[in-house]
Amino acid sequence: MGTAEHKRATPKKVTLAVHSLSSTRTLADDVAGHWIRQQAEALGHEVVCHRVVADDAAAITLAVREIVENNAPDILLMTGGTGLAPRDVTIEAVEPMFTKTLSAFGPLFAQLSLQEIGSAAIMSRATAGVIGATVVFCMPGSLNACKLACTRLIFPELGHLAKHVKGA
Repeated sequence: MGTAEHKRATPKKVTLAVHSLSSTRTLADDVAGHWIRQQAEALGHEVVCHRVVADDAAAITLAVREIVENNAPDILLMTGGTGLAPRDVTIEAVEPMFTKTLSAFGPLFAQLSLQEIGSAAIMSRATAGVIGATVVFCMPGSLNACKLACTRLIFPELGHLAKHVKGA
């Protein structure tokens, strides 16, 4: 079965959670998170949770576990905390929870970023994996990075991802 045939048999609507990591932003000024939510809803998907959590590994781990266990979204989109600063601990907090890794996401995002921002793309630590029955994407917190990751890589595959992680 080809990719096109595979995609035709996928859910058209999935459930998503948006989780932004920041020590300075609040839910009210979470520009990237609100953009993700609005775009997902415009595409017909259901956003079951939208949070902002401090850049703290323990808080991130706890919040991710709560979202996955209590909301059971098909997809969890995380923004922020993927840089090189000492406070950027999203990857360290989330990767140990992955049961599977989507190893192509980071390199593909870096390749697209290189086209957009040049050599600064080398600092990208974007990653993705599966926790339980939820596909988790960790992206930089900038609006442009979220737009790039979501429009070029994530949103076109939402139903496809949900179908495969559920074993359908």
